[in-house]
Amino acid sequence: MIQLLKKKYISIGRRKQAVAKVLIYCGNGKLIINNQLGSYYLKKNKTYLNTLLEPLNKLNLLNKFNIIISVQGGGLSSQTDAIRLAIARQLYKINIQNRKILKRLKFLTCNSKVKERKKYGLKKARKASQYSKR
Repeated sequence: MIQLLKKKYISIGRRKQAVAKVLIYCGNGKLIINNQLGSYYLKKNKTYLNTLLEPLNKLNLLNKFNIIISVQGGGLSSQTDAIRLAIARQLYKINIQNRKILKRLKFLTCNSKVKERKKYGLKKARKASQYSKR
């Protein structure tokens, strides 16, 4: 396991417009997002922090790795989902036996929903002007 971590794999997670690149290596549990502490970047929102660290909590690896994250695009919610997917992919690369647990908890499943495009003749993707009978 340590030999794999010396290579410093980078995994990528995506959600809507957010793209997250994650680097995991042995450490004491530091979380750095875009050169800021994780709690400050996520505005000390416990829901976002718990969502982000869920794969590590389920595998009991919370304070064993330092995580450096670079994320662009989207809002905080889609960024946390992208980061969670990238962390899960990284944990799968580190140890193949983690795949069974992560797959069952649906951490390796990508949420592919994106914003629908605007169509011509409409105000939004599906919103049309009000129909007038006379």
